Amino acid sequence: MSEPALAPRNALVGVLAVWAVALVASIAIGIFVPEVYRVQWLLVAFGGVVLLSFAVQLWHGRTQGFILRVGGSAIGALLLMGMISVGFGLAALAS
Repeated sequence: MSEPALAPRNALVGVLAVWAVALVASIAIGIFVPEVYRVQWLLVAFGGVVLLSFAVQLWHGRTQGFILRVGGSAIGALLLMGMISVGFGLAALAS
C-alpha cells in the first residue's frame, strides 16, 4: 500500500522555477547571441525548458495533475519567451 504524503511539495514552485529559467535563458540569448542566430537559439532553449519541466514535475513525485503542471510550465514558458523575443525584435527594428 502507498501512504499519502504528509506534507506534499507545492506544485506551483516547480512551474515558477521553469518560468524563471525560461526568462533568464531568453534574456541571455537576446544579449549574447547575434541577431541572425537568435531564433534558432530560442528554439533550442525552449526545447531545454520543456525537458526541464518534465524533469521538475517528475521530481515532484505526484501523479495527480502531472499533465496540467507540465502543460502550464511549457505554455507559460512559451508565452514568456515569445514576449521577450518580440521585444528584442522591436528593439532590432528601432536601431
